[in-house]
Amino acid sequence: MLHSLQALASTAVIERAILLANHLIASEPVAAQRLREHSGRSVLLHLEGWPSLLPALPPLALRFTAAGLLEWCGDEVPEVPDLRVSVDASNPALALVRSLAGDRPRIEVAGDAQLATDVNWLFDNLRWDFEDDLARLVGDAPARELSRFGRSVAGAMREAVRAIGSVASRLRGGGEGGGPTPR
Repeated sequence: MLHSLQALASTAVIERAILLANHLIASEPVAAQRLREHSGRSVLLHLEGWPSLLPALPPLALRFTAAGLLEWCGDEVPEVPDLRVSVDASNPALALVRSLAGDRPRIEVAGDAQLATDVNWLFDNLRWDFEDDLARLVGDAPARELSRFGRSVAGAMREAVRAIGSVASRLRGGGEGGGPTPR
C-alpha cells in the first residue's frame, strides 16, 4: 500500500512540474518556437546516484509536442531517447541548497547536439514571471510589492546559504587548527 501511495504522489508531482514547465514555455514565445522544431523527439532525465533510502522515482521521459510544449511519457520510456540528461542526485538536500544559492547541479548530456543546445537555452533563459502571474490574481500594485518582498527574502536566503557554505568549507579545510579562522 505504501508503494502505491508513493507512486501516486510522485506521478502527481511530475504532472504538476510538467504543467509549470509548460506554463513557463508558453509564456515565452521564443522558447515554444525553438521546441516546435523538435516535435515528437524525446528527452530522458536520469537522476544519478539517487539515495537508496529515499523512495525510487519513476523514469522521467519527456516528448516535445507540435505546440512546442512538454508531454510526460509516463511508463512509455523510449529505448533510445534523442537526448539523455543525467543529473547528479547523490545528495538531494545539498542540491536543493545549492539551487537556492543559484548553482546548477552537475549535468551530463548525450545525444542530439541541436536538441541539447535548445534545452540548455531553456535552462539559461526561462524564468518564471511570478509578478505577472500574481498580478492576474491581486492586481498590479500588490503584485509588485509582494514580488519585491519575495526577491528580498530570496536574496537573504541565498546569502545565508552562501555564508553557511563558506563556514562549512573553512571547517573542512583545516579551520580546526586551534585559533579562529580568518575572514
